[in-house]
Amino acid sequence: MRTVVVAVIMSIVLLGIGFASASAKERVVFLPADDPTVSFRILFNVGSQNDPPGKEGLAALTATLITEGSTQKHSYEEILELLYPMAASIYDQVDKEMTVFIGRTHTDNLDAYYALFKEILLEPAFSEDDFKRVKNDYLNYLQTTLRYSQDEVLGKETLYEFVFAGTPYEHNEEGRVASLNSITLDDVKKFYQDHYTRANLVIGLGGGLDKDFAAKMTKDFESLPAGEPSNVPAPQPEDIHGLHVKIVEKEVQSTAISFGFPIDVTRGSRVFYALAMATSWLGEHRNSFSHLYNVIREARGLNYGDYAYIEHFPRGHRRQFPPPNVARRQQIFQVWIRPVPNETRVFAFRAALREMQKLIENGMTEDDFELTRKFLKGYILHYAPTTMMKLGYAMDDRFYGIEKGHWDTFAKMLDELTRDEVNAALKKHLSFENIKVVFVTTDAAGLKDTLINNEPSPITYQSEKPAEVLEEDKEIEAYPLSVKPENVTVVKVEKMFEG
Repeated sequence: MRTVVVAVIMSIVLLGIGFASASAKERVVFLPADDPTVSFRILFNVGSQNDPPGKEGLAALTATLITEGSTQKHSYEEILELLYPMAASIYDQVDKEMTVFIGRTHTDNLDAYYALFKEILLEPAFSEDDFKRVKNDYLNYLQTTLRYSQDEVLGKETLYEFVFAGTPYEHNEEGRVASLNSITLDDVKKFYQDHYTRANLVIGLGGGLDKDFAAKMTKDFESLPAGEPSNVPAPQPEDIHGLHVKIVEKEVQSTAISFGFPIDVTRGSRVFYALAMATSWLGEHRNSFSHLYNVIREARGLNYGDYAYIEHFPRGHRRQFPPPNVARRQQIFQVWIRPVPNETRVFAFRAALREMQKLIENGMTEDDFELTRKFLKGYILHYAPTTMMKLGYAMDDRFYGIEKGHWDTFAKMLDELTRDEVNAALKKHLSFENIKVVFVTTDAAGLKDTLINNEPSPITYQSEKPAEVLEEDKEIEAYPLSVKPENVTVVKVEKMFEG
């Protein structure tokens, strides 16, 4: 629900190590640069996993009430008026394990901007009027926007709930309708008091400023209570056996499809970068380099794009690259098939699953491996070209314990990894048989019958296709699906995220 702001950066200085240390020095990630702007990322090691049962959405609601509410000195309208001539903003981003407050300003406005930035974070008013407005915005997002305006996001959010059912990662950050309705202003105040503490704090600063400013800011944030580090056990999602399908029934002209499974590989390990190479070849986000893109879109014209991910990638429908500060202890492998015509939904799913099987069983070819290595050596340079992005990734490096930095490590691994390592990682960590699948589509009963009866899904085209495509189509339309009736769930869209 938030927007993104960017800046410029050149170098990194980490003041100490340890994500949630009690030391003030160790709470700062400082990136000075020859930059006319200053970037702020104030991170708290708390997120939606900390929502109390029955109060899902509390972490996100609290953060947004801070950035879109009044302070003890200024109304929200006055804050907007003060920010306007600076061409600046302050916004929040909440994920499962992290809440970050982000802002940027020109160095000429640093003192005035920082005074307001500090006031917003340290002196929120938590007024009743602001609370009602922000809470209503969240309810409107769940009940209207997410259900009826963003089928792709709806599918991915449903997949996360499906994969992480029964864990603190299950609910989306915005919560559920029933839980949001139960949240009171006192709940927000208590959440702020309990979790917005020095023990959960990491201060990120980058751009045209010096250590004296960093020291001043660190001292200012000493006014927060000491607190205790957030301590939520890492999620333990259930093992998946076979194909499990959830169908969100909705009157639509095209079907959004997402599928995936939890994966015990996180950024920084050698295996992670091996899987990242294979995933890039299979489905690099918004890139025609993607193999799935070429099979489903280029050869058959079924949709806009088809992508694969080795990490959580929020708001992928509007981003070229994933945002920093959404780090997680438990990741997900997922494939995102952007909406296809309803009559080709099973064909498209079969095509993607078939390519997954071929990749896992046969591995990458030497040519594909070398082509991907060459592509990624240049492409990863685009992921963090700015102060704001580099700052966020440096903070994530602390979370994952990557001493030499994620992107430097990635570049190093591209030189070191072998095709055998990548193919071994594929066989060990990925699956085409044990997955969870979400369809956002119409005629759920018809889809269920097709899946559980393993009915063929022939395809027709409005234009001529090469003979090799038509020949491959015969294999795809009959690709075996083993879906048990008890493993198919149908949910009406109006019931999604209800309670």
